[in-house]
Amino acid sequence: MTFRALLVSESDEAAAVLDPALSVYGIDLAGCGQDDAVRRLTEDKFDAVIVDFDDTNAASVLQHVQQANFSPHAVTVALLADQTKVREVIGAGAHFVLYKPFSQQQAEAGLRAAAALIKRERRRCYRVPVQAPLQLQLESGSPVEGILLDLSEEGMDVLAAHALTPAAGISTRFMLPDGKTLVNVRGNVAWANPNGETGVCFVDVSEDLRSTLKNWVAANARGLPTPDSEAIPHCKLTDLSVGGCYVQTESPFPERSGITLCLKAEDIEVDAEGMVQVMHPGCGMGIEFAAKTAEEKAQVANFISLLTARPGATPELFATPRALTVNLGVTGTPDEELEDPLLELLRRHESLSQEEFLHELQSQRG
Repeated sequence: MTFRALLVSESDEAAAVLDPALSVYGIDLAGCGQDDAVRRLTEDKFDAVIVDFDDTNAASVLQHVQQANFSPHAVTVALLADQTKVREVIGAGAHFVLYKPFSQQQAEAGLRAAAALIKRERRRCYRVPVQAPLQLQLESGSPVEGILLDLSEEGMDVLAAHALTPAAGISTRFMLPDGKTLVNVRGNVAWANPNGETGVCFVDVSEDLRSTLKNWVAANARGLPTPDSEAIPHCKLTDLSVGGCYVQTESPFPERSGITLCLKAEDIEVDAEGMVQVMHPGCGMGIEFAAKTAEEKAQVANFISLLTARPGATPELFATPRALTVNLGVTGTPDEELEDPLLELLRRHESLSQEEFLHELQSQRG
């Protein structure tokens, strides 16, 4: 399977370095200037959009990517010479940042997480053709008969008996082609054509159902990357609390992305899901855990106890992307937050420069 990236830059040098770096991950690179960017994005779909922020109106290109319907799941990368503007660039919509000038080796390292996220987004959004009857129950209206046309982890396309209204809430149930799995799910109408063809995005999906859909798509899709190809090794765990952690890596994931961490030390292994709260390009990332139950928090606490009791134990860490954007929300009571300085630091990182954040992180270790 081939992935595609668009480089928006007036510099031939950037293309010469990025082209071989991206080819390592199976990503083909096309290039254009800013005057031609909107047309290229409108006429074609890209898995990644790379914008040179040394050119004028770079932020407007990212704004077009965010607001328009083309390449809706594209991963965005900013090329930046002035490191003091990193917060401004992330605020403009960049998921990743490469500091200029960079070598091919630096580009490969910096884009490793971007490539993993591109593969994960392709897997998550890939739709498998299906032909199955279903019934749509509108939240305000009578049932509507329909036919399921295709299915993904996140949604489905259906042909309804009559046109539906965009943004309408629906619920539905249908049998997967294996004849054994009954799916009950709620969703919102993402788009609707006059002939009844409708796109539905699932909402409030349980973890069991999400796992079922993920496994079914993986088993029935052809040519998709394997989940193993999305894992990022070479991560170093430097700070850990019950509420979160900080990880040193050349390939941090973007802020607000969802990831799964696999922590291993001697005879203990912990899988923890979380959201990236702070991303320092080429340096590391701070992650808030999504643990909500006492059992989930106890697993992390036991892991911390092991590391504390055995100073020589070196934890292994693998990070795998789960989604480009998640909404973790705030967990825990104010009293619990006061007892977790690392979590509190992660949540207020936007008020700190990278240097200030790392200095305070170092002070906490003392």
